[in-house]
Amino acid sequence: MSQMQREQLKVAQEKAVLVAVQFPRAVIDLEDRLEELQALARTAGAEVVGLLSQKRGKPVGRTFLGKGKVEELGHLAEMTKATLVIFDHDLTPAQIRNLEGVLSIKVIDRSELILDIFARRATTHAAKLQVEIAQLEYTYPRLRAMWDHLGQVTGGAPVGIGTRGPGEQQLEIDRRLVQKRLSKLQKELDGIHARKEREVLRRNEDHYTVGLVGYTNAGKSSIFNALTTGGAFAHDKLFATLSTRVERWQLSDGNNVLLSDTVGFIRDLPHHLVASFRSTLEETVRCQLLLVVVDVADTTAHEQFEAVLQTLDDIGATKQPRQLVLNKIDRLGHADEMLLWLREHPDAIPVSAENGEGLDRLAEIVRTHSIGSELDLELTMASSDSKAVMFLERRTPVQDRRYGDGTVTMRTTLGARQAQQLLSLSQGVRVGEMPLSELMDTLWPAVAISTDTCRIPVAVRWTAP
Repeated sequence: MSQMQREQLKVAQEKAVLVAVQFPRAVIDLEDRLEELQALARTAGAEVVGLLSQKRGKPVGRTFLGKGKVEELGHLAEMTKATLVIFDHDLTPAQIRNLEGVLSIKVIDRSELILDIFARRATTHAAKLQVEIAQLEYTYPRLRAMWDHLGQVTGGAPVGIGTRGPGEQQLEIDRRLVQKRLSKLQKELDGIHARKEREVLRRNEDHYTVGLVGYTNAGKSSIFNALTTGGAFAHDKLFATLSTRVERWQLSDGNNVLLSDTVGFIRDLPHHLVASFRSTLEETVRCQLLLVVVDVADTTAHEQFEAVLQTLDDIGATKQPRQLVLNKIDRLGHADEMLLWLREHPDAIPVSAENGEGLDRLAEIVRTHSIGSELDLELTMASSDSKAVMFLERRTPVQDRRYGDGTVTMRTTLGARQAQQLLSLSQGVRVGEMPLSELMDTLWPAVAISTDTCRIPVAVRWTAP
């Protein structure tokens, strides 16, 4: 098809036929593949008018599908008056060209569909930059195969004799323009990324940060709104959230953390998109605790969970502990479905963002992790040290107070991170006759935390002699 036809056609409001192929050893079956592809297509604004599936040992080089299936696809597109074919796979530029030549309608693959959704949903300047970079990265190697006008020669007559010569091909001009645009956008995005990295590092110094991560439409934004003052856009559509939102989450005993909600993951997320969205994903990489949210009511929940863990590894979010959160338990048909998850992940927290069930327990676990291992201590400081005194009164459960000659001694329960915060306010706090600062490594020895399983360490309470 011509360049004008391809550029004028948009995914939104088009009639689309969806295609999925089942290969050996596939983790997700055809029915689930097509169901997710339908959700993606509808999110992009398309009207799904037909479905086509095939089981093959491997894809056909020229057209991905077998010859008979391509003919069947053509008949289905003609019968339904479809204007678009969407594959649940990544196609090569040559495969797209060959299929469009046979079908005479637009053909896009899974990556191009996801990029279209991101382009429609991007609202912030950074998100728009990131999407455009990803689109250009996707388009660049496909220029020759996708648009026939790019083989024309400039500098001579447009067609016929005289076009051969030293003139520059339009393809080369377009490639140079794409590279120039990419360089400009990447430079601007690098500046945003540098500022974002500094902002996140400063935030982590002053606060304990918790990140909500999970498959798209797992209910992260709904949980975010239930735990904080809200404001995140929550909708039953894929990729409802494309930018990060951070709010304070008030826990018990006056403690609080910063909770962030960011873009959801999906299987086979285009690598160009992951690379360009690194400034948005910076929140996830740098968070001190990750809450991995799974929609347990989804029939492909286990596959989605594995896709999320793989994406976290791919973006480098591997150093912080993870807590598995099983969301939408109110939609489960039978309790046995939950027992299967808890048998495999006994420390998982079942919750419902819809009715609030389990959120109190989740808050208590996050509080335990944010303050660190707890010790029962007697702390002495100058009674005039108002910052330290007020910190202990407001943030810890003080059981007893004794006043001496210009001093106050408090018996309370103190967490490791609270001790660090206390020392940032005052260096004059003592445990008996010893400065607290000199006892930190003895009282709270460093513990290596593994992220192999979605668990966080259980708080330890110990009474100092």
